[in-house]
Amino acid sequence: MGSKWRKAKLALGLNLCLHVPKTLDESSSLSRRSNDAVSLSPVTVPRPTTPTPSSSGLRLPRSISISSSKKTCAICLTAMKAGQGHAIFTAECSHSFHFHCITTNVQHGNQFCPVCRAKWNEVPLQIPNAKSKPIVRPRDDAWMTIPPRRSSQNQPSPRPERLRPVSMIFNNEPAVFNDDEALEPQHHNPAESTKPGGVSGKLEVKTYPEISEVVRSVSFKDFSVLINLKAPPVSSSSSSSRAPVDLVTVLDVSGSMAGTKLALLKRAMGFVIQNLGPFDRLSVISFSSTSRRSFPLRLMTETGKQEALQAVNSLVSNGGTNIAEGLMKGAKVLIDRRFKNSVSSIVLLSDGQDTYTMTSPTGSNTKGTDYKTLLPKEVNRIPVHAFGFGADHDASLMHSVAENSGGTFSFIESETVIQDAFAQCIGGLLSVMVQELRVKIECVHPMLKIGSVKAGSYRFDSRTGSIEVGDLYAEEERNFLVNLDVPVVDGVLDTMSLLKVGCVYREPVTKETVDLSNSGEVKILRPVLEGRPVVSVEVDRQKIRLRAAEAISEARVLAERGDLTGAVSVLETCREVLSETVSGRAGDALCVSLCAELKETQERMASRQVYESSGRAYVLAGLSSHSWQRATARGDMSDTTTMSYQTQSMVDMVNLSQTMTFGCPRASSNANSSSNPNPSPSARRKLRQALTFPARPRAR
Repeated sequence: MGSKWRKAKLALGLNLCLHVPKTLDESSSLSRRSNDAVSLSPVTVPRPTTPTPSSSGLRLPRSISISSSKKTCAICLTAMKAGQGHAIFTAECSHSFHFHCITTNVQHGNQFCPVCRAKWNEVPLQIPNAKSKPIVRPRDDAWMTIPPRRSSQNQPSPRPERLRPVSMIFNNEPAVFNDDEALEPQHHNPAESTKPGGVSGKLEVKTYPEISEVVRSVSFKDFSVLINLKAPPVSSSSSSSRAPVDLVTVLDVSGSMAGTKLALLKRAMGFVIQNLGPFDRLSVISFSSTSRRSFPLRLMTETGKQEALQAVNSLVSNGGTNIAEGLMKGAKVLIDRRFKNSVSSIVLLSDGQDTYTMTSPTGSNTKGTDYKTLLPKEVNRIPVHAFGFGADHDASLMHSVAENSGGTFSFIESETVIQDAFAQCIGGLLSVMVQELRVKIECVHPMLKIGSVKAGSYRFDSRTGSIEVGDLYAEEERNFLVNLDVPVVDGVLDTMSLLKVGCVYREPVTKETVDLSNSGEVKILRPVLEGRPVVSVEVDRQKIRLRAAEAISEARVLAERGDLTGAVSVLETCREVLSETVSGRAGDALCVSLCAELKETQERMASRQVYESSGRAYVLAGLSSHSWQRATARGDMSDTTTMSYQTQSMVDMVNLSQTMTFGCPRASSNANSSSNPNPSPSARRKLRQALTFPARPRAR
């Protein structure tokens, strides 16, 4: 009886899970049920509530009849009509699809209906050499449509080209991924390129001694000197004025991602695709029990964006979690590519633990072991920005991958902010202004010697006295504390030179090397009698930041050993010390933020259960942020207690994400808002504050 009832349900097409693009007649009803359908076109209206999609698409609203859903292909979301030149395949479960679309699933071994998940006994096959007609998306296809980008004088018009057939996008993987699309030449503004140090000015280098003077007859142990670096701002919003990016996204599509998670991931990827420029390239790697290249490395022209969206929308969740395979395939895309953009990065997202064994270099199989050997040596300099999704991911392993590649680890606790987390990441990647930055420190006085350098995760070479910094985003800052032992001196000189600081880096747009050999010299007074030395507020603030980061690191070690009481005590003691500092008593924004972060960390170590579910990931994301001095996502990203290293480009991208929902292009909503200067309260979008605490207080 049960099998008969199941066949009856399949024959009737019950429990459908399709997405039907919104029409004008249905706009009123769909606006009230925005949780039933999600698309990828932006609009400045309130964000809808969390949708309830299936693993292969989004759930059909009840206001739409089942008969109308049979006229829409559940994979490409376009209408199915006889006489349009597209073959239509009707499965044994009575659901119909474009023949091009359904054969892509079958080519990868998927023999289940994307709508009802029924297993097919007869599957459609496509002749390998058969040429299929490309499916051109209509204007009103809300899921697949890309809104037109704002025109720019420096941005070339898109090339008139046709969409590639689906069979060309989802072809069988080649042995070598050398099929990346050739780069387009960028045309720079000659007036901008004549500026010293590149198109946007030079790197700013400032130095601050701990105090302004030390009496000659007195020695000073661990005298601190602060080196502050700040990247130049973005000169223009045009994509031709910044370094183009090769971005590889490695996405978890295991069974645990089914439903809302996968739908929100697709929406977040749609936002990423929409904000890439025509000189940027994107590749998509999906992994579950195995991994596959869902989309090759392609330029994000209008055609490329449409194809990338189609690839993302075809992702289906099933199987286990094989992070190792996904990472290695993502690295292979960057290793085998024929052409290289100035900036390269891998974005990894997973919501679970690796359920497959990983082969070590010795050939033995070890489960869940050291991920340091995952990435080949050829891509060691390419950062992997890892995103742990939910409470079940392996935060320690993902943090290890990010840390050893020079990337950051972010903790996405709330599934609704996955797009904002991605937005913050690409906001930085799309604004790289300094590359291969190296800072050289040299003692001037013969009796001076560098004791230690507080550089976080950046490597300091004591033999050459240099710090390898790497890339900086626009207006991003780095602060390093150098400790010296200032000796007693004899003589008549009133000043003493301590350090010389020099920098060398590459400008990513012009690819020119900028040499700032004499960036600054640190001097202090050496009077005979003690006067009134000036204490540097900048040095004090950085000491506070380092002290808080060290306390969090120490608390984490205790928590991993099971001593949560000791961990909480360390954090509480640090909070009391910070509140008694000069900056703490003055209400400095950085100090207040650090105290709030320490308190939040204490609460996430309240019990073993809380620490295992969210505390560990929250702490590791915070340590990743402090060690690299770069913004990471933590919690739900609206928590005002966490410190941030956000740049203006990151803030702008997050604000754009928070003002975007899906349904209509932004241009139309802007037009409406201009005609209606007093919109209703429901039409206004209240932004969550995107916090940023710079290295120094801004002048009011």
